[in-house]
Amino acid sequence: QVQLVESGGGLVQPGGSLRLSCAASGSIFSFYAMGWYRQAPGKQRELVAAITSGGSTNYGDSVKGRFTISRGNYKNTVYLQMNSLKPEDTAVYYCRAEGTDYWGQGTQVTVSS
Repeated sequence: QVQLVESGGGLVQPGGSLRLSCAASGSIFSFYAMGWYRQAPGKQRELVAAITSGGSTNYGDSVKGRFTISRGNYKNTVYLQMNSLKPEDTAVYYCRAEGTDYWGQGTQVTVSS
């Protein structure tokens, strides 16, 4: 059974940084692109960033230049480095094996002074 487990969320002041991690069981990373999504209260879940098995990336417009997605050396972990955080980045962040129903449980990110 595939499991995705996110970690690294928390409370940070505006302008600060956080790094989220998504650890996967099994070898799914070898086959799937991986994505980070977020959902703020009262809003739809949106794609933040995605990375293919070959390392190609794409980002949502609101995070371009501030967030960076990457894969671990053994490709069983995906990271989301978030810099210059803004209050509007506050949301629950989820990782997903793209094109599947495999989602993590989410990690809360709160940006507030």
